[in-house]
Amino acid sequence: MAAHFSTYSSSSPTFSPSSFNHGTQQSAKFSVFQPSISSFPTWISRIRLKIQTRKHFRIKSSNGHSPNAISLQDGIAGSPLGKINVERLEKEDFFHFSEPGKLESMLSITVVGASGDLAKKKIFPALFALYYEDCLPENFTIFGYARTKLTDEELRNMISKTLTCRIDKRENCEDKMDKFLKRCYYQSGQYDSEEHFAELDCKLKQKEDGKLSNRLFYLSIPPNIFVHVVRCASLKASSANGWTRVIVEKPFGRDLESSGELTRSLKQYLTEDQIFRIDHYLGKELVENLSVLRFSNLVFEPLWSRNYIRNVQFIFSEDFGTEGRGGYFNNYGIIRDIIQNHLLQILALFAMETPVSLAAEDIRNEKVKVLRSMRPLQLEDVVVGQYKGHSKGAKSYPGYTDDPTVSNDSLTPTFAAAALFINNARWDGVPFLMKAGKALNTKRAEIRVQFRHVPGNLYKHNFGTDLDKATNELVLHVQPDEAIYLKINNKVPGLGMKLDRSDLNLLYRARYPREIPDAYERLLLDAIEGERRLFIRSDELDAAWALFAPVLKELEEKKIVPELYPYGSRGPVGAHYLAAKHNVRWGDLGSEDS
Repeated sequence: MAAHFSTYSSSSPTFSPSSFNHGTQQSAKFSVFQPSISSFPTWISRIRLKIQTRKHFRIKSSNGHSPNAISLQDGIAGSPLGKINVERLEKEDFFHFSEPGKLESMLSITVVGASGDLAKKKIFPALFALYYEDCLPENFTIFGYARTKLTDEELRNMISKTLTCRIDKRENCEDKMDKFLKRCYYQSGQYDSEEHFAELDCKLKQKEDGKLSNRLFYLSIPPNIFVHVVRCASLKASSANGWTRVIVEKPFGRDLESSGELTRSLKQYLTEDQIFRIDHYLGKELVENLSVLRFSNLVFEPLWSRNYIRNVQFIFSEDFGTEGRGGYFNNYGIIRDIIQNHLLQILALFAMETPVSLAAEDIRNEKVKVLRSMRPLQLEDVVVGQYKGHSKGAKSYPGYTDDPTVSNDSLTPTFAAAALFINNARWDGVPFLMKAGKALNTKRAEIRVQFRHVPGNLYKHNFGTDLDKATNELVLHVQPDEAIYLKINNKVPGLGMKLDRSDLNLLYRARYPREIPDAYERLLLDAIEGERRLFIRSDELDAAWALFAPVLKELEEKKIVPELYPYGSRGPVGAHYLAAKHNVRWGDLGSEDS
């Protein structure tokens, strides 16, 4: 909707751009004025006189900054007011959560697809954890929206089964849980029905009761209905006077074309700043700590290049198959499901140059540079596999094609390994190896940095011919049992000269006894505060798909048959040949890592 500006009126001053509703703004219980650009300094000074600051609710987003209650960028992007120095206004702490009678705001969170597994197991528990830790504003409400017919009480009973309290603060758990559930409501409706979203809007307005409305929609639904929901929410349920943001779950398309089409469709109703593409792996504690480890420790940054690093490995494994998800997984496969998003995003964070600041755009700019510098992935640098049935003792494990939702002749890979290279001055020639698989022997996600051999090592005779045993290695265990350890060579106490490979170990559960927040908690909090650093920008997405789309197309067109591996094994043998081709040994195969 085009913005119009008039001279200052005697109305109580309240900033009220619609954040993504292209229709008519709804009237609120407080009056609105619309200043002209020429009177802007006067407008600001008069607002400062009218709006008093207080000890308002403050939380820190993931970049460490204290965010504002309202993100001006969401509301005025593309409008004439957007030419004003928004950054200066934000630094002035212009808007605050206010006391009654002043500029109060209400946070309304709508979980679309509320009856699904992701919502029940991750989103609602994460929202409760934020409430439990006093990280949500005083005024908030949560709505579940889905096609399933439920009452408010039935929704509360459903999600109460998955809510847990922090281990170290259980004394008021039941009281907190009851208060949280009383803030949860339900609206049944079709995902493509403007009428049903209009009904949702009415209920949201009842709860908001004339307050400044900030609305967050979490799309926990299949990607083929993203656009329907965004269209209906945009036209019928967006905020009339605050911001509106939408969290979109992966997958973001199946290839470069479908991803681009999805982005273009979403941008018919949203600006880029309103779209929060979530990759929950970016919210994990060890991934967050990656840049801290590198940029705040002098010992690591000088080593972070081809001069000292021989290879980098990104490893993801699950010890279960596709139980219950065969139909979904068969349409995407392990490369689209894990490697092209989770592991590639971690690689970009690992390999990026030092950003100008911790601001979201500065970090995302550096990530995009890494992705655009990567050598196109070749089919000969990819190995795919598929798990088969296996019996261990009296127990039998089904193969992938034994799943009734998967065809017997399916060629969808459940395992993949790839070697990637970055063509820039820092990383030229360094192999970045990735592997991910289901139904393997263990559950883990980790980053392994293997350093080069010591030139002219005086103690090489103590290691024999296998110099890999003398290689220093930095390991970040992302999950489970979060840890950082550095493998070093050490003399075993005694009269002889026997060397041992030891670990300098930071085990999180020993050093930090507090329970580590779930990744969804961090990302939801960031979305509420408008912090985009851990979310994926559209050009990042394009660069990631440009890297993988050609080899995915080649795999499917040539009908490459995946190598079979037994359920519960280490994966296909081809992965070891791929590593050996680049003079690399997988770091997770040592006896101490079994």
